[in-house]
Amino acid sequence: MTFEFYGRNSEMEVLDRLWKSPREEFLVLYGRRRVGKTALLAEWIRRTGNRALYWVASPTSAAAQLRSFSQSIYNFGNPGLPAPDGFTYISWEQAFQQVARLAKDERMALFIDEFTYLLEVDPGIAGLLQNLWDHVLKNTSLFLCLSGSHLGMMKREFFSYQAPLYGRAFAQIHLQPFYFGATSGFFPKYSAVDRVALYSIFGGVPAYWERLDSSKSISWNIKQHLLTSNNLLQSEPRLLLQDFISDPHNYLSILSAIANGAHVPKDIAAITGLPSGHVSKYLGVLTETGFVERRVPVTDTRPSRTGRYHITDPYLRFYFRFLSDRQDQLALGAQDIALAEINRHMVDFIGRYTWEELCREWVLRAGALGELPVMSDHVGSVWNSKAQVDVVGINSMEKNLILGECKWTLASNERKVMAELVEEKAAKIIPVHGKWKVYFLGFSRSGWTSGAVAYQEEINRQPIQGENWVSTGMRLITLDKLDHDMAQWTK
Repeated sequence: MTFEFYGRNSEMEVLDRLWKSPREEFLVLYGRRRVGKTALLAEWIRRTGNRALYWVASPTSAAAQLRSFSQSIYNFGNPGLPAPDGFTYISWEQAFQQVARLAKDERMALFIDEFTYLLEVDPGIAGLLQNLWDHVLKNTSLFLCLSGSHLGMMKREFFSYQAPLYGRAFAQIHLQPFYFGATSGFFPKYSAVDRVALYSIFGGVPAYWERLDSSKSISWNIKQHLLTSNNLLQSEPRLLLQDFISDPHNYLSILSAIANGAHVPKDIAAITGLPSGHVSKYLGVLTETGFVERRVPVTDTRPSRTGRYHITDPYLRFYFRFLSDRQDQLALGAQDIALAEINRHMVDFIGRYTWEELCREWVLRAGALGELPVMSDHVGSVWNSKAQVDVVGINSMEKNLILGECKWTLASNERKVMAELVEEKAAKIIPVHGKWKVYFLGFSRSGWTSGAVAYQEEINRQPIQGENWVSTGMRLITLDKLDHDMAQWTK
């Protein structure tokens, strides 16, 4: 399915502002593969028609990279006169000297995509570029943008104090996947339930969305794009990881363990058979990639030993939960069996992961926009040996808490769902120090019964209190309400 370029308005505004600046400009653009970095730069060039050169590095030799870059510069400076066969500048310094001449008296944008491929074969290019920027390029009208997908390397090369290019960039864009709120614009034919299901599988990665056919069901798209043995998305996990590591086998095993319910190093080691010390090292690398994060109870004020590891990338989470162990089955053409198994577990999968994450995002946005009586400094979850609450917002200065219950059930939720949160769980997870004001939220896919609504009115009319807390109200949220709000708030 083909989409027109969608969204990215704030990023476009950054590019416009830097182009219109009267001085030289240096932008760092980074983000995971498939997130749309190339599309963003190409669309900006298409819309504006500005004098811009886009060049993408490739995983090849240093000589081949220099030759490709040299020919792009030659063709840019000599339109209609293709570079001679084999043309290349003798060095990167000479090539950038030519860039300086092209940008000396007229504004020019130079976008170098996948810059980390250059660093991999020639780490010294960062120091060379730093020297050229300080003494040559900054005296021109150049708008330079370096883009890359290797998040760890991009951060080390540009944001580490010891790195040669530290402090040279005037702006940065960490391009993120689209939020759930964008799904209504991309997929207007799908219901909110279908779009949550889609988001739980593909996340907000536009390159994945473009593959889907919204005139067909979610199940059809799963079978067509994920359950054939030769589809491109089957190799995606290895492709994503190869930007960071050369031997992904143990990392893939750890991701599979996390996706199947092992969230602490001890359990991960037991499932994978890897030594605990190695598991900790691998988890550190995976955390650096951004595909895994260590979560701690949001109310913990000190370093916590109760951290749990979670896969943050929805597609990786779905792949390792449902697809990675089915390769033999898919190779034999047993797609219908695999699809039936996926459909059987999707309600639980969405409820455990995506629905809770969307509810946390709603709390964060609603508080910031004044839709809730308190704005939370942090939103996450809380767990201990006595209870677990999956949506918790905290404002430590004001001693305000938001406690939320999330349900992705097919039936409307009853009074007891919220009563258990208020009358049982709250006292077990509210910090013991201080006097807290607590606001309760309920999130339900299928709505709330009249008994639940009556309980909401009761709590709003007559606050309930515990040893060191008092309620400040309750609100029940449906999927339709959350879906509407997210679409409005993320436009």
